[in-house]
Amino acid sequence: MPTLPVFLSTAHGGAGAGEPQPGTIEMTPGQHRLPQVLLVEDNHINQVVALEFLALMGVEARLAKNGHEALAACKEAAPDLVLMDIQMPGMDGLECARQLRAQQRGGQLPSFPILALTAHALDADVAASMEAGMDEHLTKPLDFVALRTRLQRWLKLPDPS
Repeated sequence: MPTLPVFLSTAHGGAGAGEPQPGTIEMTPGQHRLPQVLLVEDNHINQVVALEFLALMGVEARLAKNGHEALAACKEAAPDLVLMDIQMPGMDGLECARQLRAQQRGGQLPSFPILALTAHALDADVAASMEAGMDEHLTKPLDFVALRTRLQRWLKLPDPS
């Protein structure tokens, strides 16, 4: 039976306590593949919150901590959607989105939506996200219902049952 990795936070002590940890979800025959989301976020608290929200939505989530890791993760296995923080060390989210879109135009990656995820909500910030190739601009702090509503525009989420 195939298993799919998901990331969950470790609530109590032990190795890697507080760090998002990989787990697995077993799929029974006839089940459809879960939507795959790449979360690109450098802040630990935001990682934990977003990954928990995605797990509650029944989404398979992977984590990249900066733009360089995001490019490598997309090359390894293209996600169905990317949630992209804007301000990160190394390569920021705007440059990463530009490079992902260039790879898509060049046929190296399939098309997938990229949603900006940032605390910056000014019109200029939204315009910069769109100019870099983002499909939407979500603001932090994350709200579960708002995130689910936005993701449902782009993905077929599992029924919450």
